[in-house]
Amino acid sequence: MIATDKRLRLCKALLVCNLIFIWGNSLLPGAVSGALSDWVKGLLETLIPGEGIEGAGGGLLRKAAHFTEFLLLGVLLSWLLGMLRRHPLGALAWGAAAACTDEVIQCFVPDRGPSLKDVAIDCCGVLTGIILLRAGYTYWKRKPFQKHLEDNK
Repeated sequence: MIATDKRLRLCKALLVCNLIFIWGNSLLPGAVSGALSDWVKGLLETLIPGEGIEGAGGGLLRKAAHFTEFLLLGVLLSWLLGMLRRHPLGALAWGAAAACTDEVIQCFVPDRGPSLKDVAIDCCGVLTGIILLRAGYTYWKRKPFQKHLEDNK
């Protein structure tokens, strides 16, 4: 991946914002976090017709949120390490460290607690983000795709 100062700064800024979002949510007490999950669930129920969301419990929504925020973390870590010419599995190690930190934070928050299941879900999200970025980048770098872009100039 091509590294420029602008791209590195953008990636680092997005990475910091993502971690603030993840860890900021972990600092919310259980009652506040539950109310926020209920609000998001209500919003999704109004936006998506049918019984898919209504039948799902708040726990499923929380697990999906864990997976999604860590998927984005995996994309950002993979992008950063790709620009720095580091091994892509380093992104998985950094993502796992962020997931463990997330759960440790919850040890000190009222009505919250650590969960190994959440760490596993988070790591799966990170790995999915790494795979998606790498697959997308590989596809984008293919000669036929590049030729198509050049033909349209």
